[in-house]
Amino acid sequence: MQIKKNNIKLNKIKTMGLIVRPNSKNLYEHYLLIKKKLKRFNVEMVLDESSAALFDEKGINFEKLCKISDIIISLGGDGTLISVSRRSYIYNKPILGINVGKLGFLVDVDVCEADSFLDKLFIGEYRIDERMVLEVIFNRKNSEEKRAIAFNDVVFSRPMVSGMVDLKAYIDGTLFNNYYGDGLIVSTPTGSTAYNLSSGGPVVFPLTEALILTPLCSHSLTQRPLILPANFKVMIKSDDEVLISLDGQEFYNISEYDSIEVKMAKNSVKLIHRLERNYFSVLREKLKWGDA
Repeated sequence: MQIKKNNIKLNKIKTMGLIVRPNSKNLYEHYLLIKKKLKRFNVEMVLDESSAALFDEKGINFEKLCKISDIIISLGGDGTLISVSRRSYIYNKPILGINVGKLGFLVDVDVCEADSFLDKLFIGEYRIDERMVLEVIFNRKNSEEKRAIAFNDVVFSRPMVSGMVDLKAYIDGTLFNNYYGDGLIVSTPTGSTAYNLSSGGPVVFPLTEALILTPLCSHSLTQRPLILPANFKVMIKSDDEVLISLDGQEFYNISEYDSIEVKMAKNSVKLIHRLERNYFSVLREKLKWGDA
């Protein structure tokens, strides 16, 4: 495992794309304030078509927005940021999350702080964190493989409340475990504070590069979470009906494939943060650590 740090700074910012949380017409005033602020810096703001429809504005398709934007703004919560990160992954653009909900693990610039943070952004007072993500490869005989990206986790679970699933797990092609129970989570360090945490998995510093395997309600007391260096590849096979979930936003059935391979993706996701952001302070606040 290793921790990836950098001192990346952006070149001149000319265009920013804005993605708004779905079904959130109430964010119109915040959109106008951000647009007005960017105009002061001679920065053009563009909306994707779905966001523009919320405000009766003109938008462009998401792919074009990603291509022409120097930064993508996610206006919403952690879920919106995860969705934007996955969808824009191939364009490798930095993402600024502006929070309009409760304090999240990912989005740390509150909407009421957006005006002052944008001032800091244009004088270089920010940092960019590179977050490891997962590449998921769906293998099927006599067919072209399908690839997808997961920001937080890949979850293999039973599709119904009753019954259990039997998962055969391989590391670099060698069988190392059978998970018999409710399923298995393969998580990134960023995703360690998501479903992984509620399932008894470890909290891992988000800039670490590692794979986290956490069994779900295993039918064996000897099964425990496992942390692997990120250069390993995990492959899952099963003859059972198994639902595969990517970040809880994209779903597949394992019966349609011969095997599923999960590994560290070639590129990371770049998240723009305040210099003042401290991950351990976020943990303390979110998890109530240290409270009497």
